[in-house]
Amino acid sequence: MRGPLEKVPGQLWNKKVAGIIGTLLAVIIILYLIGLAGMKTGPLVEMGLIAMTPLALAAVGECINEKAGIINIGLEGTLGISCVIGVWGAELFGSGDMGLLVGALTGAFIGFIFAIISIYGRANQMVAGMGINLLAAGLIAYLLMSIWAFPGIHMFPRYLKVSTIHTPWGSVHPVTLIAIAVAILAQIFLYKTLFGLRIRAAGEKPESVDVAGASVNQIRIIACTFGAALCGLGGSFLALGWFGAIVKEITAGRGVIALACVVFAGLEPLVALGAAFIFGFTEGFAHWIAITPGVKEVIPFYFINMIPYIATIVIVAVAIGRRGFPRAAGKPYIRE
Repeated sequence: MRGPLEKVPGQLWNKKVAGIIGTLLAVIIILYLIGLAGMKTGPLVEMGLIAMTPLALAAVGECINEKAGIINIGLEGTLGISCVIGVWGAELFGSGDMGLLVGALTGAFIGFIFAIISIYGRANQMVAGMGINLLAAGLIAYLLMSIWAFPGIHMFPRYLKVSTIHTPWGSVHPVTLIAIAVAILAQIFLYKTLFGLRIRAAGEKPESVDVAGASVNQIRIIACTFGAALCGLGGSFLALGWFGAIVKEITAGRGVIALACVVFAGLEPLVALGAAFIFGFTEGFAHWIAITPGVKEVIPFYFINMIPYIATIVIVAVAIGRRGFPRAAGKPYIRE
């Protein structure tokens, strides 16, 4: 039986990957049937990829966190706070790209503080993550009022919205390409590099990292900070790359859905990317229905919009007890 720290070339080709491949084939069939009906599938694919992006970034970042032994369930709060601060940064610097960077740095700061509290303060990581979500619930409304003097919604100048890349096959957002690249590189990094091995060891057998002369706490801080930076990028993307505005409820449970992607993937970044696409396609499908004449009158938009949330409950309920998470996940390392 292979241990969790071994390099397993066929590791991803398991039942989870087979399930994702089957679902993706179903998506392709749906797109084919829509095309046969004479309707455009390009906007549907574009919406699915856009909806996937923040989920993929948050999920891949959390995969890295938990591989290192840090469980951060505060993704919902991190997405929301980074979104608001990212827009504020975009207006301050006059650039949507700078806003994305500010959002990523905001997420990194939240992750760094969370790591310090969890590692050196030995706080309960689940409670600390819930604290981030509760903080965001009040802080977002406060920031909207204190920065823009409007508590419900803020519309920023249109030129700050980061533009998409136009291709012969349709438009794609550069952050979407970043999310896909990050998932691929994270998978390679975790299983093909020495530091990736140390990250996995820090979550599975931290004493072995200590014996090897590396610092478990430093590895966990780096992993948690980087993972939250990806989540922060996803948060700022919500406004600057997607919606073009901020509302208090802009995250709409996407942090929880990202956690479901993590659980389903068993902490594997590439599988988490596939799960994020499935959730994203479902949400994109709902938006496509809402704007497509002849379809929105037949298929209830709000019913389709419920599917990602229903799937989240089902996946967490079924998968969470069957996944082998790192032994030391959620536990501060105490050197003996």
